[in-house]
Amino acid sequence: MRFGRLILPIVLLFDVCAGVPSPSPPPRTLSCRDETAAQQSVQKPTSRWRRLSSHVIAALWKQETCAADRSKAPASKIAAPVAATAPAHTAARYGSDVVLRFNVSSVDELDRLKDATDTLLLDVWDYTSSWVDLRLAKDLVPSLLSLLPSSLKQSHMPLFQDISLAQAVYDTYPEPKDGRTARVAQHSVAQPAHFDQRAKLPSHRTSTSSDTNIFFTDYQPLTVIDPWLRLLSSLFTTHTRLITIGHSAENRPISALRIGVHPTNSEDQDPPKRKTILITGGLHAREWISTSTANFVAYSLVTSYGKSESITQMLQDFDFVVVPTLNPDGYAYTWTTDRLWRKTRQSTSLRFCPGMDLDHSFNFSFPSTAGGTPCSEAFPGDAAFQATEAKALASWAKNETESKNVEFIALLDLHSYSQQILYPYAYSCSTSPPGLEDLEELAFGLEKAIRRSGGHAYEVLPACEGNTIAAADSKRDKTLLPQLENAGGSMLDYFYHELRVRYAYQFKLRDRGTYGFLLPKEQILPVGREVLEAVLYLGGFLQESLGMKVKVTEDGESSDEPEASDGAVPLKEGERPSNEEGWVIVQAAREDAATNEEDLRWDL
Repeated sequence: MRFGRLILPIVLLFDVCAGVPSPSPPPRTLSCRDETAAQQSVQKPTSRWRRLSSHVIAALWKQETCAADRSKAPASKIAAPVAATAPAHTAARYGSDVVLRFNVSSVDELDRLKDATDTLLLDVWDYTSSWVDLRLAKDLVPSLLSLLPSSLKQSHMPLFQDISLAQAVYDTYPEPKDGRTARVAQHSVAQPAHFDQRAKLPSHRTSTSSDTNIFFTDYQPLTVIDPWLRLLSSLFTTHTRLITIGHSAENRPISALRIGVHPTNSEDQDPPKRKTILITGGLHAREWISTSTANFVAYSLVTSYGKSESITQMLQDFDFVVVPTLNPDGYAYTWTTDRLWRKTRQSTSLRFCPGMDLDHSFNFSFPSTAGGTPCSEAFPGDAAFQATEAKALASWAKNETESKNVEFIALLDLHSYSQQILYPYAYSCSTSPPGLEDLEELAFGLEKAIRRSGGHAYEVLPACEGNTIAAADSKRDKTLLPQLENAGGSMLDYFYHELRVRYAYQFKLRDRGTYGFLLPKEQILPVGREVLEAVLYLGGFLQESLGMKVKVTEDGESSDEPEASDGAVPLKEGERPSNEEGWVIVQAAREDAATNEEDLRWDL
């Protein structure tokens, strides 16, 4: 027993300390092992939880602990924390890269651009109804332009004009412990004449106000997020539970928080299904803002219970399942090796091209032919659910609905970038989803809630249009061009159509290309707050639509009785809507009710 009590804290301390740079230890400094043994010789053994929580807190708040042994991290591929600083090879990897934005206006231009992208295996950053963004090495620019029509040679512009791509990558990592800002060395690389290499600006990092929670002042690695989730679930046991929805291809747990207060009525032999809202982030590894935003929403809901009347009621009416990192292997890889890695890390038929596009690996309208070369950033696998993480999520969700008395009523899938709120379908614009009016009404309500809170403007579109180039025929009319990449197998479509999640949305968060996937850390809190506004609006909308909540008026007062507009009849508790397709069209009674500022306080 004595040996076991010594080993556990030593392992925990090694895990915590591994992510902190190791200064030169002063002479005669006790090691972590010596300190632990000395403390145990004079103190009663503490509980495992106390030792775990103490060291997790120390890691999250970056307290100096056991300086002598920081370099003795275990060699485990999965468990060992990584240094929360940019990898040393960052400048070499990205120093010669650029991101070009093309404005496509015809089918011929799109076809030529698609062929060039496939030929050169370029990284498609984003494609919307207005633009296509591509990342490539500077020395590939002449080759790319030679494959394009003359119209596209003049219809493009470089992004990251005020800061280099490599510097933007550096700035997304936490600052070194000594406070020095990482700088990128200038490279003497010949550039095409149409690139204006502007003088590199000073670092964009600014000090954070003292009233900001320290966890959200930086992007956090997986080795900090997982202990943080465990800590939240242990501190708020009345309404928070840590769950694992499955494991990744490299056997990392896909962790989630289930937040909600379950009614206890043992006399009810046939309880109603627990209505659940699913919020996911991190399907694409490099979209760090989606993971941070999911964490922010989870933290806000957890810590507001009992303080905010509206959130407390919301957690009594619904469960929120928040999955910050659906692609843990890829996310961990972005911290150790390649900040701009997109896919999973699962092996494919080509050993040197691992990974699958997790967002298009689901079994709904999966392409009948294989998704192209495994080296493509959009490779979805050779068959639906070949991606381990996609299969794990779908299996967990089906088990919840079939065996756990759960009904998923909403999905918010967080991505970046382009500031869009997208609703089904993604695979094609030729088919309209059932309940289209409800989807559009709520989508515009979510956008307005964000905008009214002081957030940025978001574009509301069906996902098929949001991922498709639109050529303008006139001021009012537009023609949708063929999709640049296959849009079948979408997670959004799968949950909407196969699992009957009535309100399913994909949020593409900030920005519109100034930083793209490399959104500065100063944007973590503003993006989190605007998405939290959308989540609170969603909860209020669902409460009113399902007859759970009284109508909210413009002055913030509530009427005495539930009310539904346009003749919609509120459903009784446990009653399921029914019509020919199992869908219901309901109009919301909420009229852009202003949210009480008290409801948004989330400090721990």
